[in-house]
Amino acid sequence: MNDTINTGRTTVEADPVPQAQEQPATKRKLLLALLAATVVVAGAAYGAYYFTVGRYHQSTDDAYVSGNLVQLTPQVSGTVVAVNADDTQIVKQGAPLVTLDNADAKIALGDAEATLGQTVRQVSGLYVNNDFYAATVAQRESDLARANDDLKRRQAVAETGAVSGEDIAHARDAVSSAQAALDAARQQAEANHALTDRTSIEQHPNVQAAASKVRDAYLNYARNTLPAPVTGYVARRSVQVGQRVAPGTPLMAIVPLDGVWVDANFKEGQLRHMRIGQPVTLSADVYGSGVKYHGRVVGFSAGTGAAFAVLPAQNATGNWIKIVQRLPARIQLDQNELNAHPLRIGLSMQVDVDTREESGAQLGAAVSTSYRTDVFAQYGADADAEIARIIEQNMPARRELAAGTKQKNTARKAG
Repeated sequence: MNDTINTGRTTVEADPVPQAQEQPATKRKLLLALLAATVVVAGAAYGAYYFTVGRYHQSTDDAYVSGNLVQLTPQVSGTVVAVNADDTQIVKQGAPLVTLDNADAKIALGDAEATLGQTVRQVSGLYVNNDFYAATVAQRESDLARANDDLKRRQAVAETGAVSGEDIAHARDAVSSAQAALDAARQQAEANHALTDRTSIEQHPNVQAAASKVRDAYLNYARNTLPAPVTGYVARRSVQVGQRVAPGTPLMAIVPLDGVWVDANFKEGQLRHMRIGQPVTLSADVYGSGVKYHGRVVGFSAGTGAAFAVLPAQNATGNWIKIVQRLPARIQLDQNELNAHPLRIGLSMQVDVDTREESGAQLGAAVSTSYRTDVFAQYGADADAEIARIIEQNMPARRELAAGTKQKNTARKAG
C-alpha cells in the first residue's frame, strides 16, 4: 500500500491513511453508548423509585411553625404601676405580670363589705323579732283571756244588781280591745315570718344582694393584678409603667411553645391522595436536615389562603389568569421531639407526607377542642371566702335560739 514517488532527485514515500482517526470515532461511539445506557438505567431507576416510593410522597418547603398567641388584656381600667416580665422571658401560669393601681377598687370593696355586714345584722334582727312577736302574741292572748273572765263574772252577777250595766259594757269593750290587740300582734308576727320563713340568714335575699355587691367589688379589686394565663414565653410587650389602660387593651402576648404545630401549604394537585392521619417527616431550617421531626396530618383548612385574604381575588372581573392555589394542612408534631429540639413560631420547615395509606378522610369529623385556663377561677373562690367570713363575723350569738324558736312556732301553727 506504500507508493513511491520519484522526483528525479529524491525519492519520497506517501503517508498511509491515519489509523488514529479511526480510534477517536470508536471511542466517541463507545461514550455515546455508555451515556445512553446511563440515561436508560437512570430513567429505569427513577421510574422504579417513582412507582414504588416517589409517587407516595408529597413534599413542600412552604411550611411554617404555628402556635397559640395568648393575649394578656386587662378586665378593668386603671394605671399601670408595675410590669414584672419582658420579651423573651419565660413565665409560669398564674405569675403576676402587670399590676394596676387598686386604690379606688379597695375603697369600693370596703364599702361593699360594710354594707354586707350591716345587712347581715339587720336580717338577723328579723329572726330575733320572731321571738319578740311570739311573746307579744302570748301576752295579748293572756290579756284577752283575762278580759273574757272579767266579762263572764260581771254577767253572772248582773241580775243581782251588784254590777251596773255600765261596768258590763266596759268589760265587753275590754274584750273587744284585747281581741283587736291580739289580732294586730298576730298580723305583725305573720308579717315578720313572711320575711324569714323558708330561708336562713346566709340565704336571705337581702344578704345575697349585698353579697353580690361584695363579689363584684372584690373581683374588680383582684383584677388589678393580671396573672399569666398559661406558661410560655413573653412576646410583643407593649405595656409601660404609668400607662392608663382600658379593658381589652393588648399588653403583651404569651406563647406556649409546648403545643406548636406546622401549617404546610400544598398545591392543589398534591392534595389528591393526601388524607388525615398520614405520617409526616419534617426538618427545620434552624436545625438542618440532620434533625428529623415526625408527625401526622390532623386536618386541612376549609379554604385556600386567597379565600381568607383581607382582599380576596375577584376572578370574575377583568382579565383572568389562573394561579395554582395552595391549601394549608395542619401537622401535629411529636411532643418528645419538640422537647428535645424546641421550635419557635414562624420558623420554616421542610415537609414530606407519606400518602401510601389512603384510608383516612379528607375532611375531619367534628371534634371538641378546648383551650382553657383556671387562673381567674381563684378570684371567685377568694371572693366567696371573704363573703363567708363577713357573714360569720356579723351573725348574732343567739342565731341557734332564733332558729329553734322559728321551728317551734312553725310546729305550733301546723298543730
